[in-house]
Amino acid sequence: MIATDTKPTGSMKKRSKTLAPEPPRSVETFVLAGARATGDPLAEAHGVSSKAHITVAGTSMIGRVLDAVSQSAQAGDVTVIGLLDYDNLQITEAWPSARFVDGEDGPAASVDRALGGTPMSEPFLVTTCDHALLTPMIVDKFLRDSTTSNADLTVALARRADIEARYPDANRTYLKFGDGDYSSCNLFCLLTPAAREVVKFWQAAEQDRKRPWRIAWRFGVIRALRLLIGRPDLDQVFAIISGRLGVNIRPVVLPFADAAIDVDKPEDLTLVERVLSERSV
Repeated sequence: MIATDTKPTGSMKKRSKTLAPEPPRSVETFVLAGARATGDPLAEAHGVSSKAHITVAGTSMIGRVLDAVSQSAQAGDVTVIGLLDYDNLQITEAWPSARFVDGEDGPAASVDRALGGTPMSEPFLVTTCDHALLTPMIVDKFLRDSTTSNADLTVALARRADIEARYPDANRTYLKFGDGDYSSCNLFCLLTPAAREVVKFWQAAEQDRKRPWRIAWRFGVIRALRLLIGRPDLDQVFAIISGRLGVNIRPVVLPFADAAIDVDKPEDLTLVERVLSERSV
């Protein structure tokens, strides 16, 4: 069995002495919708400035995300980050109320800018504009589990077995842990001010995204070896990362295959079109 850094951090100790918070009445949502600095082949193929504009089963992807979030029982105000050329589409599709702000070079920097210089006092949900199969049920489940987790930040994942049972031909990227493979669901919840430390780390790591050894080095040699060689299970991995950052980060494993389907490639778009057609949307 692999040893993990399980000694509570200051943030963990503080939260462990309190009862789990009641789910908030509303959680502000950030939707990342800017174009990649390096360009996006899918957006370019459709002649639009961002994937957010691509129409799926008659509605833009950003419009679908905004509808899902606005119908959630817990999600509150919505801020769309980095979206260009949205005015006409906003009127045509009658989007739910949202605030639009400029983005930065990279998702972490964009979230940091949207948060501004004031301390966090309420949780924030972060998702992406290409989450075309997002539903209010997915959002509600993630927020319920997040706001009762005693974590500083949560990350949504889905099991490979659940995804492949529903979509056997879906080509997803999987994170391999000792207890199975998981796919990211592009849903994050920043629950306490300590979560901003993760945003800062994420922002720094983005600069090294093409140099994995540099990212591993940021964790320290021993922790990097545990992550890269030891095959720890899901909870062990998050304990290692939490120990390195001094922030309590917890996974939320969602039972919905749709939560892990975003649109990065033409085959993703084909799959999403088929699924939405089956939903009779």
